[in-house]
Amino acid sequence: MNIPAHLSYTADHEWCSVDGEIATVGITAFAAEALGDIVYLELPEVGAELTAGQACGEIESTKSVSELYTPVTGEVLQVNDALSAEPGLVNTDPYGEGWLFRARFRQTVELLDAEAYAARIEAS
Repeated sequence: MNIPAHLSYTADHEWCSVDGEIATVGITAFAAEALGDIVYLELPEVGAELTAGQACGEIESTKSVSELYTPVTGEVLQVNDALSAEPGLVNTDPYGEGWLFRARFRQTVELLDAEAYAARIEAS
């Protein structure tokens, strides 16, 4: 399973990349595989205030509908508009073109490094 070492992870299978005060958020390859083919995403709106650990959207796949949790507290700056036309990018490139949103953050939930995240999914 592909778990990039330069990212941080949540126990709920989101990833987070931090550049200064901007966090880019997506779901992990493990989560994308478990969900199956993603057909629709409800992402937070630009300008929305997020609270770390709280639901901020939904991911609909051919198997189920799952809540999307944010690993950051802060303001949404950008959402990945390409996903409205091609939600399957989350399945094919979850750590690249399949990113979900970017936020200016003030704090994060407790994040795992790649090694701790790998151990967590191996135990599940």
